[in-house]
Amino acid sequence: MQTSIMNKNFRRSDFIIKVLIYLSALISVLLLVGIIVYVLSKGLGMVNWSFLTSVTSALKGTVGILGNIVNTLYIIMITLLIVTPIGIGSAIYLNEYAKPGKLVRAIEFTTETLAGIPSILFGLFGMIFFGTVCRLGYSIMTGALTLSLMVLPLITRNTQEALKTVPDSYRNGSLGMGAAKWYMIRTVLLPSAMPGIITGIILAIGRIVGESAALLFTAGSGYLLPKTVVGYFSKLFESGGTLTIQLYLSMAKAEYEAAFGIAVVLLVIVLFINLLTKFLARKFDVTAKA
Repeated sequence: MQTSIMNKNFRRSDFIIKVLIYLSALISVLLLVGIIVYVLSKGLGMVNWSFLTSVTSALKGTVGILGNIVNTLYIIMITLLIVTPIGIGSAIYLNEYAKPGKLVRAIEFTTETLAGIPSILFGLFGMIFFGTVCRLGYSIMTGALTLSLMVLPLITRNTQEALKTVPDSYRNGSLGMGAAKWYMIRTVLLPSAMPGIITGIILAIGRIVGESAALLFTAGSGYLLPKTVVGYFSKLFESGGTLTIQLYLSMAKAEYEAAFGIAVVLLVIVLFINLLTKFLARKFDVTAKA
C-alpha cells in the first residue's frame, strides 16, 4: 500500500517523540508557574508602599528596600552607558569592516570565552583591579565597571547576529546609490537590526539586575539614601548594595519575610523586562512593518 501526505502509516516512534516534546514544554511552564506561585505566596504580604519607599532603620522600626532599588538603577544606567557604545561598535567593526581572518576569529573567540567565565571570577578581578589598583574601593562605580566586562559579550554577539540577518541587498543597494559606508550603516543597517540590538541590551539589563556574586566583591552592601542632592553624585563612589545583594544578606540573617519580599520585586522586574523585550522588538521591527 502506497503512502501519501493524506494517508501516512502510523509510527509509534514519532508519537512517542511528540509526547516527549509536549511533556518537556509542559514541565518548563509548570516550573515557571511553580516558582512564581511559591515566591508570591511567601513574599507578597511583605510588599507594600512602606517596603518600597523606605530604608531599613532600627530607630524608626522600618524595613525597606528603596536604597537598594536606587543602587540597582545606578548600576544599570552606568553599566549601559559604558558597555552599549563599545559593544555595538565592536559588532559593527567585526561584521562590516574587519576582513575574515585570524584577527576576527581571535576576537570572536575572546568574546565567547568572556561570556563563559564564572561571575565570581569577574568579581575577584574587579575587586583587585578597579577596587584596589584604581583605588575605587567598594563602590557602585567598581560594580558597574565589573559588570561592563560581564555583559559586553552579550551585547556584542547579539548586535553582530542582528547585523548578519540584514540582507546583503540592503548594503549593495545603498552603496550602489552612492551612499558612504558609515551613512549606509547608520541609516540602513542599524535601523533594520534594531530589534536584535534592543533585545541584547534588555537581556543585559536582566543579567545586571540578577547578578550578585560579582557585586558582592565590588559594590558592597550599603543601602542608605543620600541626604543631599550632591550626595546622589558622590554616591557613585560609595558602597551600594543592589536588590540581589540585599536578598542574600536578608537570607543570611534569617530575615525570610524581607528576603521573599525582595524576591517578589525581582520577579516583577524580570517579567517586566521580558515583556518590554517583546514589545520593543515588535515596535522596531522595520521588516515586519514593511
